[in-house]
Amino acid sequence: MLESEMSKTVNTGIKLDASLHERLKALGQIKDRSPHWLMRAAIAEYVEREEVYEREKHEDRERWERYQTSGNAIPDEAVDNWLASWGSESEMPCPR
Repeated sequence: MLESEMSKTVNTGIKLDASLHERLKALGQIKDRSPHWLMRAAIAEYVEREEVYEREKHEDRERWERYQTSGNAIPDEAVDNWLASWGSESEMPCPR
């Protein structure tokens, strides 16, 4: 994304019920932040978390499709042995 695209802001309205709005104002006072700042931070965090979730879901689908096509998988025993070796002097490399 270009820097000029990142610095653009767009006004967007959000309707909150009175109770949530009051809670947001109170939290803003406690944190010495505006309700607007808190909403932006919350939305940014949510969007980032959901983007990560969607990327992981996409990767999982690709892995599942590869497995269905190839049948290649790491046996449970190999994974168990690898995990059991963690933290020991003879830690094993990740099975392939």
